[in-house]
Amino acid sequence: MAAIPGHAWRSEAREDAGFAAIVRTHQRMVYSICWHFFRNRAIAEEIGQDVFLQLYRNLDSIDSPEHMESWLRQTATHRCIDNYRKKSNRQEISMEGLAEPASLPQVKDTMMSEHLQRLVASLPETQRAVVILRYQEDLDVHEIAATLQMPERTVWSHLRRAIGVLQEKAARRLGQGRMEKER
Repeated sequence: MAAIPGHAWRSEAREDAGFAAIVRTHQRMVYSICWHFFRNRAIAEEIGQDVFLQLYRNLDSIDSPEHMESWLRQTATHRCIDNYRKKSNRQEISMEGLAEPASLPQVKDTMMSEHLQRLVASLPETQRAVVILRYQEDLDVHEIAATLQMPERTVWSHLRRAIGVLQEKAARRLGQGRMEKER
């Protein structure tokens, strides 16, 4: 699709088969961002659907397939943050123990331990988004800054604070674990 000029590319993308191909190509990335943000399959799927619906409505503003990928990453991240802020006072039913959807292959999870996943989930939403984009989506600071529309120094600041909080919480947890073993 990258070789098709802007206007022709958008026309092809508006066709059912063209848009379905776009969804197939990018659904893992969008779902991965949402799932790692919430650790909840239902919320991740709902936000992912909303992101692709929003993409379809805004195809005229997309200049190229590369722009679309950046747009999807940015929109998914912002939707996660917005959704978290809206639902922070509501109780969600956790589907944490359920398997990933059968239609998508397992997402490679570089955040190995469940404990680390819980620690990342406890971060404030912007720090959590920065950590997920950096370590799960493997974006560099420049790409994260573009995705979140913030200066690179701010991304570095959020990243440093998040790592500090994670280290502090992990150290506290390890200290509690040792004390319990000594009893």
